[in-house]
Amino acid sequence: MNTKAYRILIFGAGVIGSVYALRFAQSGLDVTILARGKRLQTLQREGLIYNEHGTNKQIPIRTIEALDDDDIYDFIFVPVRYDQSEAALSAIQHNRSKNIVTLTNTIGYGPWLDIIGDRLLPGFPGAGGDIKENVLYAQFGSEKHQGTIFGEIDGRMTERVNELAQLFESVDLHYEVQKDIQAFHISHTALAIVNKHFYTDDGMMSIEQARSEDILSRIARDIKHNIQRVEQAGISVIPPETKAMGQLPHNDIISRYRQMLSNDFIIDVKLGNHAISQKAEILLLDKMFQSTFNLRGGL
Repeated sequence: MNTKAYRILIFGAGVIGSVYALRFAQSGLDVTILARGKRLQTLQREGLIYNEHGTNKQIPIRTIEALDDDDIYDFIFVPVRYDQSEAALSAIQHNRSKNIVTLTNTIGYGPWLDIIGDRLLPGFPGAGGDIKENVLYAQFGSEKHQGTIFGEIDGRMTERVNELAQLFESVDLHYEVQKDIQAFHISHTALAIVNKHFYTDDGMMSIEQARSEDILSRIARDIKHNIQRVEQAGISVIPPETKAMGQLPHNDIISRYRQMLSNDFIIDVKLGNHAISQKAEILLLDKMFQSTFNLRGGL
């Protein structure tokens, strides 16, 4: 199949969905965004507005508000938060498209498989950023392990995995076919849930609080403990950078996070509007992680 002939649907017009839709549209692919509410109205009225090197630009984007069962796409991307994933997949359950690519956090696929069956192709986004006043501020990762990650649950190199790889190559995006995608998701969750320490009762803490010795010490402690629990459960910690993080001395993790929190883009991702909207996801992932590894005897 010629990549230029692919029909692609992005389910959701948040940061991740918008940045993928932008890259696909800029590359001339046939891409549609399913959006709702004010975001849909903005996209229909103004197109997709994005910031590039300090300048706001606009690109027209095709939108729909609902998906008909017979509206078939080669790939449907579902880049929603974990706490929204079952509702999103249920909304497209009866659509007859064969390949549904989830780009989100998780530690397991059971509920998703119950909804969409073997159409599921789990993945993880290689982008981050924020939307401010309807303007997209986002970027893709620049290295292999920061690219889009996807793979079959059983690790096979199937035709659709190869086609998806070709699609990403055609738009010049880094990607990685992960042969143990569940181990990757669990490993990433072990790191992601430490962001719970940045939340306050009414939002996010300040950058000064986030960089404090107390908060960063809690994060370092949890990173080492979480990764240890994954390893004790006999699950591979991947990629190697995640495994290495768990092996760093406590003070080195603190130093690394303090350095990360000196980067404006990372500050936006971890403490900005996108982070605020992720609170329910992070807290649910933390609950699922703790429950799973307590049951596994991973303490």
